[in-house]
Amino acid sequence: MTDWLIGLMESLGAVGAGLAIALENLFPPLPSEVILPLAGFTASRGNMDLLDVLVCTTLGSVVGALALYAVGAMLGRERTLAIAGKLPLIKITDIEKTEAFFQRHGRKTVFFGRMIPIFRSLISIPAGVERMPLPIFTLLTTAGSLIWNTVFVMAGYLLGDQWHLVETYAGIGSKVVLGLVALAVVVFVVIRLSERRKGRHASRR
Repeated sequence: MTDWLIGLMESLGAVGAGLAIALENLFPPLPSEVILPLAGFTASRGNMDLLDVLVCTTLGSVVGALALYAVGAMLGRERTLAIAGKLPLIKITDIEKTEAFFQRHGRKTVFFGRMIPIFRSLISIPAGVERMPLPIFTLLTTAGSLIWNTVFVMAGYLLGDQWHLVETYAGIGSKVVLGLVALAVVVFVVIRLSERRKGRHASRR
């Protein structure tokens, strides 16, 4: 994958880095933790302008986020509820609680979510479902993405040939997040199955 990214940046320059980040939003297996430090390293060698890299990667983040926002907006609340109602162990009340949370903390969630692996992409969909005002969503996404991108691009720029160290340590953070998500899913399933068993026992009495 690194060879593909290098080729993209050699062909398109900073625009190539921005395109890669836009695709990363749509296809999370393309991790920004690799793309951004590599772009910073490439800029340190004089092959790209550092400011252009920061601008293009941030624009790429916004474009990718807007695409997923559009997916959420097209789904809408009714379709989301209909889909959720067909999923095992999911209650409509779960979606309603999520909606209530997003209505209270949506702006903070979008801003800080841009700095959390995996959630960086996913957070755009509920924002679209809830029809967060587009100017606000765009502003928060731009601000959060600019911070995230700057940290990783500058790390690659300053580390030079050792840019891959950023990927190593960021990968550990991503695994921690994945582990916490997996644990939360297990806890949710256990609680929901327990509730079902209690409901069955109660109905038999």
